[in-house]
Amino acid sequence: MGIGGISMWQLLILLLIVVLVFGTKRLRNMGGDLGAAVKGFRKGMEEVKDDVEEKLEPDQIAADERSEAAAEEPAKSKEASS
Repeated sequence: MGIGGISMWQLLILLLIVVLVFGTKRLRNMGGDLGAAVKGFRKGMEEVKDDVEEKLEPDQIAADERSEAAAEEPAKSKEASS
């Protein structure tokens, strides 16, 4: 048994039919186009990730400073009451 109940022979026959119908040149071009599309998609995802990180960074820094200040306040009030 192969993938999903398809035997190796059936896959080879299917591949042969696809090559006969489309030809090797067209399949090569389609593969190149698909590779370029995937590459462009990955580049776009990286750009979006970088943009999101740039926008979140100042907000996250401000939130970290607020949380540090809140953590220091109880310590200062304990020292003052002692």
